[in-house]
Amino acid sequence: MSSNAPEAPVRKAGTREWVGLATLALPTLLISLDQSVLYLALPHLAEGLNPTGTQTLWIMDIYGFLIAGFLITMGTLGDRIGRRKLLLIGATAVGIASVAAAYSTSAEALIVTRALLGIAAATLMPSTLALISNMFQDPYQRGRAIAVWASCFMGGTALGPVVGGAMLEHFWWGSVFLIGVPVMVVLLIVAPFVLPEYKNPNAGRIDLFSVLLSLVAILTVVYGLKELARYGFEPVPALSIVVGLAVGAVFVSRQGKLADPLLDLKLFKIGAFTAALLILMVSMLGTGGGYLFITGFVQMVEGYSPMEAGLWMVPAAIASIVAAQLAPILAKRYPLSTVIGVSLLIGMTGYVLLVFVGPVGGMPLLITGFVITFIGVGTFGALGTNLVVGSVPPERGGSAAALSSISGDLGTALGIATLGSLGTAVYRTTLTVPDGTPSAAAGSAEASMEGALTAARTLPSEAADSLLAAASEAYAGGLNAIGVACAVVTALSATFAFTLLRKSRGAVPSGDAPEKPEKLKESKEPEAPEEPEEKAEGSLTAT
Repeated sequence: MSSNAPEAPVRKAGTREWVGLATLALPTLLISLDQSVLYLALPHLAEGLNPTGTQTLWIMDIYGFLIAGFLITMGTLGDRIGRRKLLLIGATAVGIASVAAAYSTSAEALIVTRALLGIAAATLMPSTLALISNMFQDPYQRGRAIAVWASCFMGGTALGPVVGGAMLEHFWWGSVFLIGVPVMVVLLIVAPFVLPEYKNPNAGRIDLFSVLLSLVAILTVVYGLKELARYGFEPVPALSIVVGLAVGAVFVSRQGKLADPLLDLKLFKIGAFTAALLILMVSMLGTGGGYLFITGFVQMVEGYSPMEAGLWMVPAAIASIVAAQLAPILAKRYPLSTVIGVSLLIGMTGYVLLVFVGPVGGMPLLITGFVITFIGVGTFGALGTNLVVGSVPPERGGSAAALSSISGDLGTALGIATLGSLGTAVYRTTLTVPDGTPSAAAGSAEASMEGALTAARTLPSEAADSLLAAASEAYAGGLNAIGVACAVVTALSATFAFTLLRKSRGAVPSGDAPEKPEKLKESKEPEAPEEPEEKAEGSLTAT
């Protein structure tokens, strides 16, 4: 009997599963696209709704805040009520909220609808990733499927400005929200036929107080990090982070005492799982901070429009997608720790190139460095996510998928806050305002590159050119400093990969190690009566 134990999780995926993957790619692409598409619509939106500065910030941020805040809850909820069911509920809610956002008649209404859209979108990420782990039981096939999933997420981020720009050239600002409606309609029609259902029949009730604690902890930390990145050190954002960490400690303590915790802390005893989360958060710290200043350089120093800047980001997105597709093939032939570690070192070399980008003629070196960096991002994005999801028992797949997303989100927010502050500090300390610049314009330029652009519009052409040249040089210096910091952070991530993942060498992506399937089988044995039903739903003959 023990000799048959490893056989059950290695059922090969067929045509239906690959069609199901294509279906799951739709919401993944939409979520990442929605997070970047709104930047282009802001000027048009401001004309239509006339929001205050504070309202504009909430319109931008509330969506991402609530996605991060509800990921743990939605991941666990999917494990309990059914991942396909939660996906369909979320898709319906996303479609309705998208229409409501598109036709909002006030800034307040748009903030509310964006909030609802964020809560609904939080159901999609963990559901899609957890369903992939159910549909693709063969480790190598699962690695390929997650590589496709990761590619859609990366591609959506790059395509957001391009798609948004095309929409805004022909339609009103609300059209950017309607992009998701046909996507959700297709998902609702196709998903019941090609996606299996999976839930943990032994799951207990959800502890609502734990939901509240997790929501407060994540929202306050992410809010504090974003505010620190935007305005520098302020008492309120710093206090928000402290409060969030304190509430998080209470949340963790409560989970250890519950019979049915919202977050199973035993997952962190799985070495590969914990190591992958740590490396993901540290590597995304560099990616988040670097991406912020790189896109700023393209627009403010080189003078490209947001849509043109989006087009310049496409080569890096293509590089990451190709790297993600090659990652499972490499992981099948070489140790996982080696593939991830080397990919991160490759990404590090891309950041090193940013150190030498100058304010004039720097685009070729900038884009080359950006492309090389995203080769590393794509490789680890695929393998790291697969490692997180594949390291846990199937009944915990939703929770694992949620933690994977949260780890990346927190790393990105932390990177924007810390590295963004570093770049801004270098800009402010190295900027030399030309003599004769009016004090008001000088003060605006000393505050930020955006302020320099605004101030230059009020000056004669010669004075404006001199101020912008000085500001561009200072901003390039900030980018150079961030390149150094990102290279160090990425090298640290590579060190973690070479050391912490040595025992996980190839286990998940290649399926070479027998230990994990045995553990998965043991964890599913109490659910044996339901296993045939799940397989029937996922088979080609069932509808």
